[in-house]
Amino acid sequence: MKLTDQAVFRIILVLSVIVFGVIVVLYSLPKQDFIPYWAKKLPLFNAAINATCSTLLVASLWCIKNKKVEWHKRLNLTTFLLSSLFLVSYIVFHSFGVETKFPADHYLRPLYLVILLSHILLAAIVLPLVLVSFYLGLSGKIEKHRRLSKFTFPIWLYVTVTGVVVYIMISPYYQF
Repeated sequence: MKLTDQAVFRIILVLSVIVFGVIVVLYSLPKQDFIPYWAKKLPLFNAAINATCSTLLVASLWCIKNKKVEWHKRLNLTTFLLSSLFLVSYIVFHSFGVETKFPADHYLRPLYLVILLSHILLAAIVLPLVLVSFYLGLSGKIEKHRRLSKFTFPIWLYVTVTGVVVYIMISPYYQF
């Protein structure tokens, strides 16, 4: 049975809403009394994944600009797999109810909040954009893929880069 574009878009929407819902629920979980040692390493692991994804996205852009389509596909698939691993790791870490706040009196707090809020808002919309871009590219709808990717790429890159920046700014204040 072949799925129609409309059916695929519905599946992407439902999946995106579920992922967003899971993340919202995570922030209502109570803080656990015990956080395993390995879980305390997940924020650094996540930052490393984001840094790697940023690099792969730039390399993917270079590949497509230089007509290396197969490498472009491979790099994007690898980036998507790593981003999926990031999402699982992020959910696992936050399932412990960890909440870290940037100091209210720190002179960089306004900058941190702008970066964090833009990161969160764009992270919420990047998943369906990435999934639709992948679907269009992999199903041979290249012109539509190109048009959408002009929006998807910079958002995805911004989210991965600011993920690293947020980690660097907040990590001195972890209390575990």
